[in-house]
Amino acid sequence: MRVVVDVMGGDHGCEVVIKGALQALQLNANIQELFLVGRQPEIEAALKKCGNKDSRVTVVHASEVLTMEDKPVEGLRHKKDCSILRAVDLLKEGRAEAMISPGNTGAVVAASTIRLRPLTEVDRPAIAAIIPAPKNQFVLLDAGANVECRPRHLAQYAIMGSVYSQKILGYANPRVGILSVGTEDVKGNELTLEAFKLCKQCPINFIGNVEGHDLFSNRVDVVVCDGFVGNIVLKTCESLATNLFAWLKSELMRNPVRTLGAWLARGAFGTIKKQLDPAEAGGAPLLGLNGNVMIAHGAADDRTIRNAIRAASEAVKHNINQSINQEIARASVEMEKNAAHVSS
Repeated sequence: MRVVVDVMGGDHGCEVVIKGALQALQLNANIQELFLVGRQPEIEAALKKCGNKDSRVTVVHASEVLTMEDKPVEGLRHKKDCSILRAVDLLKEGRAEAMISPGNTGAVVAASTIRLRPLTEVDRPAIAAIIPAPKNQFVLLDAGANVECRPRHLAQYAIMGSVYSQKILGYANPRVGILSVGTEDVKGNELTLEAFKLCKQCPINFIGNVEGHDLFSNRVDVVVCDGFVGNIVLKTCESLATNLFAWLKSELMRNPVRTLGAWLARGAFGTIKKQLDPAEAGGAPLLGLNGNVMIAHGAADDRTIRNAIRAASEAVKHNINQSINQEIARASVEMEKNAAHVSS
């Protein structure tokens, strides 16, 4: 397997990204070649600092960097030699099977969609965020690729999430729900009401509508919504996870008795903190394209990049996008049959 990493787009510079990529390379003997895309002088300096001697590393020069401040489409139009486009092109040309980028999310989505194109049965790709809960992990999609969606898109996201949950997370029959304002099938807006009807016809374990308080109560494994709602949910969850332990620590340090209790429960706190750490997931796959694209957080550290490469490798191993295409095609046939039956 060959992996390409855009090393220029993260908040902490290319060295931390390269460090994580080299860690993944050491842990995975199946990686035949690791492409590091970005400004060659900076990459070579970082490789030297990291003491790299692995011959599987190939540096691909890109003279420009698309920053978080750049507008995605406009930035891609004016920075044609940016690292994101160069990395995507390696996938398009068949020189790599998976790509990881901690860069501008909108630009990664736009570049990947334009250059790789959606699968034949997919209208739009979706970002699938893996969110830990006390008794399970659930897939949230779309987490920000498409702020405006149609009912058909949500039905396709339901299938995408179900396939990913099965193949990667190991759930035999993942429960799929549409995020709405009530569990009753008559509640929601025009988008969710129509998507509900379509999801009922899909070959998935569709449980209907779910509400916000269902997400962490082990009631659902795949949560479907448009990218506007999904991105708000994702960032709210990330913010809560980040600030919860600081808040808890402040309260536990108020007196010696609480401090002693915290010390006794430190193992439990450590376990929960590790489960909530975004670095454990590595990133969010952009599903539904002719290529495996993993979007890492801009603030990604070396562990995040290492785990993102691991997750991308799993997607390649399990032929995620091919399975998605097959399942959506099967669902389309079922919907056509149902439509014909109703009309007759």
